[in-house]
Amino acid sequence: MGELEIDRPDGKLTLHARIFTYGNAADALITERIRSEVEWMWNEPQASVSINNMMLDLVFRIEADLVRDIAPIAVISNLDPRNNYFRIEERSLHNISFVDGLGCNSGYFQYDNLYEGSTTAAHEFGHTIGLEHPVDLDYRGYGVPGIMYPRGTLVDPEFQYDPNIQAGLPGGTMHPKFRKVRLEDIRLLNLHRLRFAGGKAILGEFTNVYHSPHE
Repeated sequence: MGELEIDRPDGKLTLHARIFTYGNAADALITERIRSEVEWMWNEPQASVSINNMMLDLVFRIEADLVRDIAPIAVISNLDPRNNYFRIEERSLHNISFVDGLGCNSGYFQYDNLYEGSTTAAHEFGHTIGLEHPVDLDYRGYGVPGIMYPRGTLVDPEFQYDPNIQAGLPGGTMHPKFRKVRLEDIRLLNLHRLRFAGGKAILGEFTNVYHSPHE
């Protein structure tokens, strides 16, 4: 979830989002890793979008704060559209990171999914701003997979966990580290359809779910 703001003099459309991490595995290093991955990957396409007949450069500005022991009420009662809340633990119930729906502002990250270059944080952020997994998960023949392709996607050998393994077998599916944010991903956000008031618009919805640690 985030708040979009039009800067007419500079010709920019900025998406502001603030990530709060909490939980037993949350720390300053992982918090900054999440922030920098999301900001860098979503800015990489250097996209421009048309809003109200103005062509604007799209810029993602991501902040992040570690609040390991945040009170549940602080999450549940949040009214700031820039705020996103993610618990980080060594393990999740489903053995994977997840967020609370499409266009949301809360979720639960598994620590070992967040290694340097994993693209997990950027992928989950894509869900928070409304993007879902593609329907066709056979991406062979199309090169670098987009950021919203999930684990298990079939890709060209050089983008597999092991390029020598037959497609579909263990090791023969997409390694998440190869995902990239594409201009197509930006287009699918449909930013031109948002209702701007005072030069601002909200992308996503308040879920404000406080997650307890999974047993």
